[in-house]
Amino acid sequence: MMNFALRTGTVAVAALALVATGCNKKKDDTGNLKTAINSYYDQFPECLYKQPIQMPQQHDKDDADKVQPFDALVDQGLLTRTPVEKSKLLGLVKKEANSYDLSDKGRSNWTPDTTQPGYGNFCFAHRKVKDIVSNTPAGTNVGATTTVNYTYTLGDVKDWAQAQETQNAFPQLSSALAATNSAQTTLVLTNDGWKVPTRTRP
Repeated sequence: MMNFALRTGTVAVAALALVATGCNKKKDDTGNLKTAINSYYDQFPECLYKQPIQMPQQHDKDDADKVQPFDALVDQGLLTRTPVEKSKLLGLVKKEANSYDLSDKGRSNWTPDTTQPGYGNFCFAHRKVKDIVSNTPAGTNVGATTTVNYTYTLGDVKDWAQAQETQNAFPQLSSALAATNSAQTTLVLTNDGWKVPTRTRP
């Protein structure tokens, strides 16, 4: 009888330990965190220029550093190129130049800057989370925050950004598309799950 009671007590203790372990197991929110960050970056794509540029633009034909990137975008159908003459030195010197402006395809790939009329950017991809490296939730109630470290690659890449001519003219494109990058951001817990605050750009 004593052995039976001892065995019963042992089983009960083991069961309690298993329940306690289950209760202490940390919830895996990595899928939710990935979704939250990806959803945020659906609104903020990766763009060709660090700052918005103005269109149209004119550049001297012999200024290779200026015309090569624009000519590459002409080759991809994003810009039109029109030969023009520019006057210099009080109109005494005529300089051959190219005038670049948005094509129909370019307008459909152009993201206007709402704060500066005539300015905008060519955006070519979205950030896609690859792995959640770590996160430190500060609570489980609405309003709690978590600092997330993650890796990401670029997805939904536009065809013109993958063209060799474009990548030759914009060397940063090739490395950006091939790299796995690291980043950190803070998310807030809402009634609809984890969200990246729209006022931040992680």
